[in-house]
Amino acid sequence: MRTFKLEQSKTEVITPHGGLAVVGYSLNTMTSLAKTSRTLVKRHGISNIDLIRTYLGLICLGKSDFEAVEQTRHDDFFKAAMGIKQSPSSARLRQRFDEDAQALIPLLDEASVEFLHNASISVGTLVTGHVPLDIDVFPMDNSNSKKEGVAYTYKGHDGYAPIAAYLGTEGWCLGCELRPGNQHANKEFIHTLDRVLPRARHLTEAPLLVRLDSAHDAADNRAYFRAHGVDYLIKWNPRSQDGLAWMDKAHAAGALWCHVRPGKMETLVSEPLDGTGDRLIVKVTVRQSDAKGQMFLEPEVSLEGWTTSLSSEIADEATVMALYCDHATSEQFHSEFKTDLDLERLPSGKFDTNDLIMAFAVLGYNILRWMGQRALLGPDAPVRHSAKRRRLRTVMQELMYMACRLISSGRQLSLRFGRNCPGFKAFSRVYGSA
Repeated sequence: MRTFKLEQSKTEVITPHGGLAVVGYSLNTMTSLAKTSRTLVKRHGISNIDLIRTYLGLICLGKSDFEAVEQTRHDDFFKAAMGIKQSPSSARLRQRFDEDAQALIPLLDEASVEFLHNASISVGTLVTGHVPLDIDVFPMDNSNSKKEGVAYTYKGHDGYAPIAAYLGTEGWCLGCELRPGNQHANKEFIHTLDRVLPRARHLTEAPLLVRLDSAHDAADNRAYFRAHGVDYLIKWNPRSQDGLAWMDKAHAAGALWCHVRPGKMETLVSEPLDGTGDRLIVKVTVRQSDAKGQMFLEPEVSLEGWTTSLSSEIADEATVMALYCDHATSEQFHSEFKTDLDLERLPSGKFDTNDLIMAFAVLGYNILRWMGQRALLGPDAPVRHSAKRRRLRTVMQELMYMACRLISSGRQLSLRFGRNCPGFKAFSRVYGSA
């Protein structure tokens, strides 16, 4: 077996994070953060845009802790790729974010939508012609910490419960607002819609279909959607409904029962909702025995339902159920925030600062998603299984973690990649289109 002699160059600048060139170029050319960040006047110190560029670069590398910035302070490539003039220390970065969190959050939210608009993203539609807008709450485990806003979540651990909104079949993120762990999903939900819907309208003119779980099954939400001309599909919350009464209702309506197995049958019941053209679709399942044939003393009736504004001409009962089943895809997007971007445990003890971190994560998420859609689905992409979109971790592995050498010659900076670099063609294509 051969052994290698280890050497460290004193002059060459070699980086394992070549993908930062695309992130920095996208941020500086496809958003106006360099301009809007100057509205936060600072009489001295590092500029706001340098703080934004620094932390966004870390987020896109999957590093969320403030201490990670110490590795980049003297990294010539990191500063050149992100356009940083002055690098902050970890303590200064944390302090400035604590001071200006509430003022920076709306700037980053606007920049994220601005980036998606300027990037001319494609927004995938459903079989009905609608663009899905999936909104959901997900828990973030921050147990054994004394961070502000950490509380007992519905998953049985202490943490936060942010609410996220994803547009299109690609999963473009329109916002991820941090919430205390014990806040009910439907609390202040109308205010969330007031912020999210205009962003969606700015990106697509196609009809929207908002998909929500049963925590948002409320008459106020349905009335809001009708007033704003938005279709919806919400999981029905049976609450204290009587299963036997629904079984009798199905028999009275002459519903056709499907015998799934001996001792189990199910059917669908559809009826108008709220005295409008909206409808409630209920799946009634009756079990007279278990799967092994053990008979019950009395039938067990379970209910599952959906409320929707989609007419039967546009989507029949089977289509409605399939459309809601596809809503579960948003769970993958949640996991990309928590694992790929390393945001399961947020880095600050202050709630507003952690909310700012989530705003950074939304912008970084969308940039990485765009890189994956643009570079990793074409014929010159590194060999991977066929897919409609690439997970953020795949984007990091194939594009962000590309080793290259930084060369400075004649006032021109160049990146030189290895001869066997598998993603060079895809990288050059996405960089040229940024």
